Amino acid sequence: MDILNTPSASNWLNKVPEVTFSFWVIKIMSTTVGETGADFLAVNAGFGQIATCTVTGALLAVALFMQLRTPRYTPWIYWLMVVLVSVVGTQITDLLTDGLGVSLYVSTSAFAVALAAIFVVWFWVERSFSIHEIFTRRRELFYWSAILCTFALGTAAGDLATEALGLGFTWGAVSFGTLIAITYAVFRLGGNAVLTFWIGYVLTRPFGAALGDLLTQAKTYGGLGMGAMWTSALFLTVIVMLVAVAQFSIGRRMNAQAAE
Repeated sequence: MDILNTPSASNWLNKVPEVTFSFWVIKIMSTTVGETGADFLAVNAGFGQIATCTVTGALLAVALFMQLRTPRYTPWIYWLMVVLVSVVGTQITDLLTDGLGVSLYVSTSAFAVALAAIFVVWFWVERSFSIHEIFTRRRELFYWSAILCTFALGTAAGDLATEALGLGFTWGAVSFGTLIAITYAVFRLGGNAVLTFWIGYVLTRPFGAALGDLLTQAKTYGGLGMGAMWTSALFLTVIVMLVAVAQFSIGRRMNAQAAE
């Protein structure tokens, strides 16, 4: 969904990337890393949910500080934020479900209401929740609040579909992938760009989570048995490569503009 066809001047001011195919590839991989990374730190590395959430939450706070301080879109800072938000969002849902025994039906509904409330307040204050012009501190805070909520909602919805409703990892990935394809088709047929973007953003979270579980879980549980560590490392490597290309491209464009 390439919905950020704004003038170059606006792009330089905007603090978020253009929504291209590469954007969605990195986003889906980030969601998968959030699922597999959180599981690896909490379970395989033995840190536990509370310690993992505390450490990654602190790292997220540092990344948010850097994101708010940078004057324009900086790929490595932005995508570091997304990866950390993905891990923290996963941990919030897991903590509610596994630690406090909150039903996935309840957490999914609660996060959906919370996300709707963020959008209502965002629109009431800014008169728009478009991502075309995220260049003020307040808009950034609305944006990242919504992003965090989409990750928590996506995790809860994904677990609800694959576990509580019994779809399993394969059919969960297929189901959410189909919904993403339908959302894209609606966009291409003239659907509202902002609405389809946020729907797609929410859906890519459970899709990435189901994909992560499919790759990491043991074959006896319906997965492919790759393990959380290797899956996280593989996807992180691809993310780093794509973000490096984006960072290089931004630098080259800035140099070319300065030379004019």
